Amino acid sequence: MKAKSWRIADPAGGLIVLFTLLLWSCGGKPAGDKTVSLTLGAYTVPKEAYEREIIPAFKTYWQEKTGETVTFNESYTASGAQSRAIASGFDADIAALSLEQDVQRLVEVGLVTHDWRATQFSGMVTRSIVVMAYREGNPKRITGWEDLTRPDVNVIYPSPKTSGGAMWVVNAIYGAALKHSEILWGEPDPNFAYRRLREIQSRVQVMDKSGRASVTTFENGIGDVLLTYENEVLLRKSQGKAMPFLVPDATILIENPIAVVDKNVEKHGNRAVAEAFVAFVKTASAQRAFAQYGFRPVDPDIAEEFLAKFPVPKHLFTIQDLGGWPQVHQQLYAQTGIWMQIVNELAHQ
Repeated sequence: MKAKSWRIADPAGGLIVLFTLLLWSCGGKPAGDKTVSLTLGAYTVPKEAYEREIIPAFKTYWQEKTGETVTFNESYTASGAQSRAIASGFDADIAALSLEQDVQRLVEVGLVTHDWRATQFSGMVTRSIVVMAYREGNPKRITGWEDLTRPDVNVIYPSPKTSGGAMWVVNAIYGAALKHSEILWGEPDPNFAYRRLREIQSRVQVMDKSGRASVTTFENGIGDVLLTYENEVLLRKSQGKAMPFLVPDATILIENPIAVVDKNVEKHGNRAVAEAFVAFVKTASAQRAFAQYGFRPVDPDIAEEFLAKFPVPKHLFTIQDLGGWPQVHQQLYAQTGIWMQIVNELAHQ
């Protein structure tokens, strides 16, 4: 409740009368309180972690630290689509995407101008791996990558044209084949990897726009095997849903970046809070929250706490083992890339 007074002159007698009104404020802000707004442009998969844990915790942290109230505008869509939207004018202050190539797009158009890889944990905020979810009871007896080439097995994963998660899946298929051929014959065989990728791609039944959409497709009864992020199946299991899965002996370590979008925070005047949020998601408490939602922590100390939850596959490899993102993107996803060639070939069969 607030009080405010006015002095009003009586036109008849020149008397000055003091009126005091009590102003009621329901849920209003105390005097001096400031509000600052942030727009988060993220890929779909970490939506629950951000909405339920990370963002509420940061709002409390920032209020206590500065007295400012933070409001968030949130957008979640496929990583590639989100990156292109920001590049085309969506005013996100923070980009939390699936893969570094999607942040690199923002660098190339001049929106991200700082060296985002020079920040803590090389600019990454979460990790995961590619796993295989299958139907209850494992009726198709799925044990590894080779089973996905069988004519009686239908596979689900999203499109690399829009989804960062799909690129991680294709990288996992191709890289695992290189690893297996190296184990068998002493050196990686690109021809074997090409054939394995083609065989599995020929069994793909539906390619949705995003990793989250592919999970929904699988939950709706389509497909025998879903190739997806480990954190997606762990989230479903935490919700009491039946989604058994296996971790292949050879799979890829997924690393997800986050970056302040410099040109947008300069325009909005909210750099301090944007940088604070990017730093906050890498703190121990935030990393534990991500781990509760199935993400492998980038903080090595927190990762140590969750070793039992996140076993390390026997032949875990990284994007650097495949030559790094620029090489992988050119080799697999360019117009003349291997995955594009395979898709075009299969479309004309």
